[in-house]
Amino acid sequence: MNFDEDRPVRPDGLTVRRMRHDRGWSTRELVTAVAEACERATGLRETLTPNVLKAVEEHNEYISYATLCLIAEAMWRFVTVGNHTPQPRSSHDERPRRRP
Repeated sequence: MNFDEDRPVRPDGLTVRRMRHDRGWSTRELVTAVAEACERATGLRETLTPNVLKAVEEHNEYISYATLCLIAEAMWRFVTVGNHTPQPRSSHDERPRRRP
């Protein structure tokens, strides 16, 4: 099997958007996270533009496999490092209140 990082792939844009929203990130914040992931992987701080990310999310545009890997690395790193933004608790999760 020939592995080619420049090969175009078509990610599911709605999944990318949902994952970004689950983390509470703006498009710009994901672009910054991709730059950090690229710097960790290659030592160079390269990134994609917000327009490219919007094209992926809204129109399922083709991107290189390497770019898709950087997006995935940026999102994975966020979860594993513990930068989880607490979600509001539902009313079912609340403890009963003590009576005064």
